[in-house]
Amino acid sequence: MPAGAVVPRMLAAWMVAMPFLFLLDNTLIFWFDWPGTRHFLVHLGLFSENRSFPPLNDPQLRLGWIQWMVSLSVCLVISAAVVQGHGRDLRQDAVLYSRMAAFITRAAFWGVLLVGITDMLISFLRIEGMLSVIVGEHLTTQLGRSIFRGTYVHFPLILVAILITAFTRTLGFIWLALLIVAAEFLIVLTRFVFSYEQAFMGDLVRFWYAGLFLFASAYTLLHDGHVRVDVFYTNFSKRGKALTNAIGSLLLGLPLCWCILVYGMSGKGSIINSPLLSFEISQSGFGMYTKYLMAAYLLVFAVSMAIQFVGFILSNLADFRESSWSRETVNPET
Repeated sequence: MPAGAVVPRMLAAWMVAMPFLFLLDNTLIFWFDWPGTRHFLVHLGLFSENRSFPPLNDPQLRLGWIQWMVSLSVCLVISAAVVQGHGRDLRQDAVLYSRMAAFITRAAFWGVLLVGITDMLISFLRIEGMLSVIVGEHLTTQLGRSIFRGTYVHFPLILVAILITAFTRTLGFIWLALLIVAAEFLIVLTRFVFSYEQAFMGDLVRFWYAGLFLFASAYTLLHDGHVRVDVFYTNFSKRGKALTNAIGSLLLGLPLCWCILVYGMSGKGSIINSPLLSFEISQSGFGMYTKYLMAAYLLVFAVSMAIQFVGFILSNLADFRESSWSRETVNPET
């Protein structure tokens, strides 16, 4: 089994690496003005493109070579790792990718938790005129700018969330759901009892609820919790179910994730890149400054689901092969 599993394992590893390479390429292009791998290949004449790219100058060409060599190196390292671990089977890799998707969703959970609470407190203190007393007029003015708050408050908190994720194994979806209910209850209580309501209160509920809905998708896929429109599937054999799941994930699941990534990040004005690059906020100036992060939810959804789909494909291929071997053992003549 392990020897015959090398090819699907290698293809799966490449499919997991591609979203990260795509995000790295996108970040270097739109945040740091690097030329990008596609532009570099067009310049070398190795890749045709309908739209015209301007010729690259020497500094841009060097940056293009770095991007291209990084991509090739990642593919070579992955290939070597798969060949080196020839004793592993499909199911072991499926577990590995599921853990990777779980790590991403845990980090996202802690990120929205820390950012949500902190940004809500800043917005509350700012609208009540208490922020300047605590941090001073200059910093209060700076915290009223979305780019400052995102760079010096949100991003460090996201890094802290990643560190927390490395030391905890809980997904926290139940706690996030409880916090959403508590935040909504607080809105009702303050509105009807104290006649007090501010924009940041509704922003917090939307911020957390959108995160709960999108981040839990990969976890739900792992536990087969998504709703199936089942007409024939229930009556399939184990082998038939495994094949259906694998083909469906490959032809429907992964393309959906890539459509989100490609169309959402194809240019500066795309639906994901544009809010992130401009640190977009809601129309209410005294609401939470987290609207741009909600565009990034789509990235978390697409990447975590893509990784989980790959793990789902491998686990179902393992079921398919095991069922095939069982049939051969029962009826060797077939």
